Amino acid sequence: MAQDLFDLTGRVVLAAGANSGIGLGFLMGCAKQGADVVVWGRRADRNEEALEQLRAAGAGKVHHEAVDVADEQAVIAAFSSTLQAMGRVDCLFANAGYSDRAPSFPDMTTEAYHNLMNVNLHGAFYTLREASRHMRSRAQAGDTGGSIVICGSLSMFHGLQGMEHYAGAKGALGAMMKGMAVELGQYGVRVNMIAPGFIMTEMTGQSDQAKQIVDRFAAITPLGRPGYPHDIEGPAAYLASDASKFHTGDILVVDGGRSVKSL
Repeated sequence: MAQDLFDLTGRVVLAAGANSGIGLGFLMGCAKQGADVVVWGRRADRNEEALEQLRAAGAGKVHHEAVDVADEQAVIAAFSSTLQAMGRVDCLFANAGYSDRAPSFPDMTTEAYHNLMNVNLHGAFYTLREASRHMRSRAQAGDTGGSIVICGSLSMFHGLQGMEHYAGAKGALGAMMKGMAVELGQYGVRVNMIAPGFIMTEMTGQSDQAKQIVDRFAAITPLGRPGYPHDIEGPAAYLASDASKFHTGDILVVDGGRSVKSL
């Protein structure tokens, strides 16, 4: 009988920024492998809606926390509450964040810069730190292992006018990921990053320009279409499971080949 390398039965997967889009796609991939899942998002009602989808997909135990990751104490409290409810966290996906664009770098306001960094970089740091503390403590008690995944972006590799703050946050997280992979490896903890290409979410998918967006990315992407949240499911199941047990310190680009195509 075949053995499933991606089985996540009994594993607890937490994703921050996960009641829609890429974060929910990550958890859906894990739920389909039987994982227990935890949704973090600012709106409790949206979190509950996401949990219903995850239950239907095959998740075991489910839980959610309404949390703003830009608030350090809120992150600490939410992680503690998650542990009380679920007992442990085996995989973390740090995905909370938002995209913002200024007219140009010289015209970017200090407020816009700091607002984005507070969520995309500092919020990720608070979340990653809590997960690493938990996994280190578990390892020191004899229970080694764990997987930490960070959401990156193609903006780390390509210059985008007016999005230097967004790209800077993602680039900083990429560097942080590599340091964490080196440091946490002694505890059996793997740390990687997913760098998605353009992903159609429910917001873009319902807009009047949706067809134009699809046509545009179909023309410039080798696989002939933009990405969708379900395209994150496979990488999620891989990175959360033992299938990736010797894979750490890496950036997985999930973009349909867009980044390797010449202009």
